[in-house]
Amino acid sequence: MSRQALVFDMDGVLVDVTGSYRAAVVETIRHFTGVTVTPESIQEWKNRGGYNNDWVLCHHYCRELGVDLDYGAVVDYFNEVFFGRNNDGLIAREWWVPRDGLLERLAERYRLAIFTGRNRRELEATLRRFVHEPLFETLITSSDIDNGKPAPDGLLEIRRRTGAEIAAFVGDTVDDAESARAAGAPFIGVAAASAPMREQLAAALRDAGAAAVIENVNELEQVLPR
Repeated sequence: MSRQALVFDMDGVLVDVTGSYRAAVVETIRHFTGVTVTPESIQEWKNRGGYNNDWVLCHHYCRELGVDLDYGAVVDYFNEVFFGRNNDGLIAREWWVPRDGLLERLAERYRLAIFTGRNRRELEATLRRFVHEPLFETLITSSDIDNGKPAPDGLLEIRRRTGAEIAAFVGDTVDDAESARAAGAPFIGVAAASAPMREQLAAALRDAGAAAVIENVNELEQVLPR
């Protein structure tokens, strides 16, 4: 029997982005509005669904705070603080979550793939830093599909490219869960112990259909079928 695909979201699952993407959201909103928003308020927006894209979240948050500005200006400033001059911006604060050996063991059982809301540049900058072997067979970013999460397009594309059924999609947002549901794939939620409003996030993931909710990806083997 052909091996199934095990699909990972990137941010909050494979990579801790507290100091990168989440910090870039705070700084971008502060830059345009003068307001320093809290990590809890950002998580509230994420839990609503529809805000997997941090550029969209920043743009809408600024508008809610009374500042109506061009979406392109938000994207440009966000990227400036995120990438810095040569990937020395906030992206340099990321750290890799999987412990040594985890992905290698999983690759013996599954065909590993990534479906992320990052674009290709953002994904490759981080993978070059942390992954030194070709562990992931298929990489799907926002650059590769017409409709991002919560649409199922990325998971359907992984299924098409690999010809494999999806054993599970591992993600940390309601949009990830909705994407899995729309694709007819099992979903495993990640709600980090350090996440703002952790209990509310875990409940939201369960309500969105998570078969299990774990604190980090290193617990994944405990909830996958033996």
